[in-house]
Amino acid sequence: MVSRTNARKAAFAVTTLVSEPLESGKLSTILIHPHNFTPSNSRKQPPKSINVSDAIKEFNTMLQLQPRPPISSFNALLGAVAKARKYQDSILMFNRMAGVGLLPDYIGMHILLNCYCELGRVDFGFSVMGGLLKRGYSPNIVTFTSLIKGLCIEDKIDDAVGLLRKIIKIGCYPNVKTWGTLVNGLCRSGNAETALRLHQEIRNGDVGFGVRFSPSLIYYSCLIDGLCKEGMVEKGKELFIEMEERGIAPDVVAYGTLVNGLCRMGDWEQAKELFFQMMDRGIRPNVVTFNMLIDALCKEGKTDEASGMLDFMIQRGEEPDSITFNTLIDGYCIEGRINDAKELFVSMAAKGKERDVSTYNVLINGYCKCRKLKEAMNIFREMLSKGYEPSVITFNTLLTGLFQEGKIDDGRELYLKMKDHDLTPNSATYSILLDGFCKNDRLDEAIELFQTLEKSGYKHTTKTCNCLLDGLCKAGKLDLANELFERFPKMGLVPTPFTYSIMINGFCKNGQLENANNLFLQMENRGCAHDVAIFNTLMRGFCDNNDAPKVVELLQKMAGRNILPDSYTAAIVVDLLSKDESYSKYLKLIPTFPVKDLER
Repeated sequence: MVSRTNARKAAFAVTTLVSEPLESGKLSTILIHPHNFTPSNSRKQPPKSINVSDAIKEFNTMLQLQPRPPISSFNALLGAVAKARKYQDSILMFNRMAGVGLLPDYIGMHILLNCYCELGRVDFGFSVMGGLLKRGYSPNIVTFTSLIKGLCIEDKIDDAVGLLRKIIKIGCYPNVKTWGTLVNGLCRSGNAETALRLHQEIRNGDVGFGVRFSPSLIYYSCLIDGLCKEGMVEKGKELFIEMEERGIAPDVVAYGTLVNGLCRMGDWEQAKELFFQMMDRGIRPNVVTFNMLIDALCKEGKTDEASGMLDFMIQRGEEPDSITFNTLIDGYCIEGRINDAKELFVSMAAKGKERDVSTYNVLINGYCKCRKLKEAMNIFREMLSKGYEPSVITFNTLLTGLFQEGKIDDGRELYLKMKDHDLTPNSATYSILLDGFCKNDRLDEAIELFQTLEKSGYKHTTKTCNCLLDGLCKAGKLDLANELFERFPKMGLVPTPFTYSIMINGFCKNGQLENANNLFLQMENRGCAHDVAIFNTLMRGFCDNNDAPKVVELLQKMAGRNILPDSYTAAIVVDLLSKDESYSKYLKLIPTFPVKDLER
């Protein structure tokens, strides 16, 4: 995001730039045929590709020249910087131009407008459009497409759709990039279904005003991808067929998008069928497509098939990348085949494949999960010896392994080494430390760390608080736990179902069933959904206290809310009924749950 200081400076610059009318400009409004406007100055393209530092250096030189070069030369440099996604640098360049009284033309103002929209400051984008009007320029579809993109980036989807409908009404016709920008924005914000409805309106001519619909391959690929990511794979397949019926031939990206969607749904057979259909049509799968399939196979526990896919990939002449190897190594680790993972790791060097930090992290994680901490530390040392800089994930993985093995001092020492690598611990790091201290009977150290972090200005997350709450409750320090729980609102935190579960379990274990039940009711009042674990925790407390009516009452609440019992629920009921023959009368009061769902 653009900083407030820079935004204010640039906004001031824009105000300066648009306050003076341009002689050649013809005053117009947004309603006067904006699509027919052609700017008087043609854009001068850079003579060759130029990097950002060179562009800025050339810009600084040009500002010192007298007389100054034409505005088109400045546009070429501003465009090069913006194209490199260095939007703030581009805005600062506009500031400097304003400082010497150099006014941008139609093209330059569009570059500035686009920079603001890309940075999520569409409000300034609209200000620049106002400047265009004051200068006598008319916005065109490029202007509005940038603004629509800016609104989408800020998740102002309704405003983006509304703007599209308005520009159609005034006769500014969207092009394929406009449609694609809006559809992409809808999909990226989790509104693929809305994007599909809009697509159907456009396709069926329901938007009116004689708007013609000429979708592109990129447009369809984006929409199919959005639908697949939201689990609407069947809709994605329908669009794929529609695209082909329109005579738009799918490419490797379109196929890959649908293959990925099928993989996400666990439909490996259809994904494989589509993959081979793609090859039969002469479309060569790329490394991304292969990686999708290898990842899907690994998640299905089919690492041998994934390994075969890697061999097939190499036979087809497609070079695997680090993601390919990392995925397969991780697949082996998940299955507990750590030796196969290490063998593949070693083979990378023999095959001339460069490892990266993620490769090491995946193998270290595999060893830690297999409780082979010595081997994990050896890989870590090898990583350092070969010049790879560890990441926060590396340290978090090793810390988890050390605390699981009860190596508290080693864990503390490793944590301190993060500073040596200029790494800042994140909330996951602190959660691991707090949880590790608590589970290894170092509650005092957990409390000390928690308080030290607070004093340093660190804002605790719900997860870090939950770690300490759990430790306090299990240590029987319920007063301290309740004190921390009551501080949640002041800390800007909202208790999660897991937070309540910790507290309820703590009260139940210490015989404070009334407090536990009060928290359970508080969850209801605050709209925090109960799950089967919460019910089980409270029912276990009442069962151990021989309060059969309360257990039955909770079972009836579960049934009323369609919360299905699990094996732990059944064990509680069995324990209750076996306590005393007199409890058999409660058997008739226990609600019926769907047997089919229970079996599933």
